[in-house]
Amino acid sequence: MASDSISGGGPADEAPTGDVSGAAKEPIEGAASGKPKASLADIEEAMKDVVDPELGINVVDLGLVYGTHVDDDNVVTIDMTLTSAACPLTDVIEDQTRQALTGGPGGGLVNDFRINWVWLPPWGPDKITDDGRDQLRSLGFNV
Repeated sequence: MASDSISGGGPADEAPTGDVSGAAKEPIEGAASGKPKASLADIEEAMKDVVDPELGINVVDLGLVYGTHVDDDNVVTIDMTLTSAACPLTDVIEDQTRQALTGGPGGGLVNDFRINWVWLPPWGPDKITDDGRDQLRSLGFNV
């Protein structure tokens, strides 16, 4: 089975998964129908519409997306972390991801998606992109 993948911030294959309480959590899934296989660049661009509800910066520029994998069925798995494992707003991020990847005109980019929440390596400010730093500075943060 051939697939495309990209890794960003860490060894997602070794990272544990689960919800903020540490208990195992089922992958988050969305739905669309029969689309051509999405490119990793298109997925990354779409994920810039997913905004961290506490900081107001997109999850790509915050460095929260550790890796992306698209399989032959055009199902994307996103290895993603949060700025804090205690973040109570995972549902908001999941809903935004569903809209960004499977919503919109024609049903979106992918047929389905999963978010694999990972906690290792832990997120830190070093993972923020230059664009993310500029956005945070414009909000008054010193980064």
